[in-house]
Amino acid sequence: MDTLRLVLNAVTVIFIAATMFAAGLRATVPALRGVFADVPLLSLALIANMAVIPLLGWGIGALFVLSSASFIALVLIASSPGGPFGAKLATVQQGDVVAGAAMQVLLASLGSLTFAPTVNAILTAADIGTKVSLDVGALVRTVALLQLVPFAIGLLMRHYAAPIAQSWHPTAAAVSNVTFLIVLAGMLLGNWRDVVDLLGSLALLAGFLLAVFAFAVGTLLATGPTTRRTTMGGVALVRNAGPALAAIGLAFADQPAILGALAAILLSGLAAALPISTLLSRRRMAPDAAPSRSSP
Repeated sequence: MDTLRLVLNAVTVIFIAATMFAAGLRATVPALRGVFADVPLLSLALIANMAVIPLLGWGIGALFVLSSASFIALVLIASSPGGPFGAKLATVQQGDVVAGAAMQVLLASLGSLTFAPTVNAILTAADIGTKVSLDVGALVRTVALLQLVPFAIGLLMRHYAAPIAQSWHPTAAAVSNVTFLIVLAGMLLGNWRDVVDLLGSLALLAGFLLAVFAFAVGTLLATGPTTRRTTMGGVALVRNAGPALAAIGLAFADQPAILGALAAILLSGLAAALPISTLLSRRRMAPDAAPSRSSP
C-alpha cells in the first residue's frame, strides 16, 4: 500500500505539472493580460472561492449533522481553492482554457495564504475544538513549483518559440490525459474501503452537493461569455487537496477517519465534476457536428 501511495503521488505530480505546462503552451500574454485586467471577473472569483464556498461547506456539514471527521474534511476541502483538476476540466468542457488555468494558479497561490485562517475561523465558530497550524511558506513553494513554474515555462515557449510550443502541446496534453486517468484509478483503488465505509453516512452526498453548488456559484459569480463563466464554475468546483492533506498531517496527526472522509468527499466531487464537464463538451460539439451530418 505504501508503494502504491508513493507511485500515485509521483503520478499526481506529473499530472499537475503536465496539465499546467500544456495550459501554458496554449496561453498568450495578451490573453492572460485580458484575464487579470478584468477586475469584475477577478473580484467575483475571489468572493466565490474564498468566502462563499467555504461558507457553503460549513452550512452543508451543519445541515447534514456530519460526524466530526467528515465535517472537518468537508471544511478543509471547501476552504482550499485552486485545485489543478480545474485546469483539466476547462479542457474537458472545451471552455476558456487560458482563463481557467490563469485563475486556477492565482487561486491556488492566494489559497495557500488564506487556507489556515479560513479553516480556523470556521472550526472555531462550529466549536470543533481544534486549530490548524500550517507552514504557509511550504504551501506557497509547492504551488509555485508544481503549478506556476510549468505554466510559466509553457507560456514563455508559446511567446518566444510558438512553432515548438505548438508541436509540443499534443504530447503534453496526452501525458496530462493519461496521468489524469491513472490518478482517478489510483484514488479509487487506494481508498475504496474508506468510500465503502461512508456509504451509510451523508458524507458522500455532502461532497457531491458541495461540488454542484460550487459550480453554480463559480458560474454565476463570473463575467464574460458562457464558455468563460462555466470555466470559472469548473475551477470553483475543484478544490485543492494539497493544503487539506497537509492540515490533516500537521493538525490532526493523519487521523484515518479524516483521511478517509477527505478521499470520499474528493471522489464524490469528481463524480459531479466529470458529468458536468462532459455534458458541456457535448453541447458545444453539437453545433459543429450538425452541418457535417447534413453535408453530402
